[in-house]
Amino acid sequence: MADSKDAGMDAVQRRLMFEDECILVDETDRVVGHDSKYNCHLMENIEAKNLLHRAFSVFLFNSNYELLLQQRSNTKVTFPLVWTNTCCSHPLYRESELIEENALGVRNAAQRKLLDELGIVAEDVPVDEFTALGRMLYKAPSDGKWGEHELDYLLFIVRDVKVKPNPDEVADIKYVSQEELKELVKKADAGEEGLKLSPWFRLVVDNFLMKWWDHVQKGTLGEAIDMKTIHKL
Repeated sequence: MADSKDAGMDAVQRRLMFEDECILVDETDRVVGHDSKYNCHLMENIEAKNLLHRAFSVFLFNSNYELLLQQRSNTKVTFPLVWTNTCCSHPLYRESELIEENALGVRNAAQRKLLDELGIVAEDVPVDEFTALGRMLYKAPSDGKWGEHELDYLLFIVRDVKVKPNPDEVADIKYVSQEELKELVKKADAGEEGLKLSPWFRLVVDNFLMKWWDHVQKGTLGEAIDMKTIHKL
């Protein structure tokens, strides 16, 4: 249950924390139940109960092969104001987002959240256009109370889209080239301009992103798909 420390939580984020039911999985990505977003992100539950939930990270490129980044809003409960990939969220425990075949449930959730967070309409990001490239499992504390423990599906899509960020979710956006992202990482490492990157985005940058980005530019993304392995990072 919520405690008195949650009284200052943003009303929109509070509603999502209690209404959204995340999909609980084991380390092989087998569904074992569901729980509220609130409970799934409490570090005490992550540490004591080893709660692990299914998530996704979208990497959307335009036709110039620039990657759309977002800065999370300052009202986000976990990792406020950090820069990250296009969209990061969770499929919910509902029929349309539990479909396992070809990661369709996760792709449905990605389409839903791109509209919620960035105002990108479904017609601009058809579910069939998402490529699920791989999965990773990671744990990351946000502060003393909150954190992440996710089995994260990594989704790529190349589309020119109209973006209208939702200020409850997103503080800022920018498109970056590979070189511009490398400069952003250097600034974050040096602590310049107070710039921070989300831990899951940094794991993808360090382990996969540049080689996958090369495949995007070459039109050979299919060669990079590995949905059998769950990378424990």
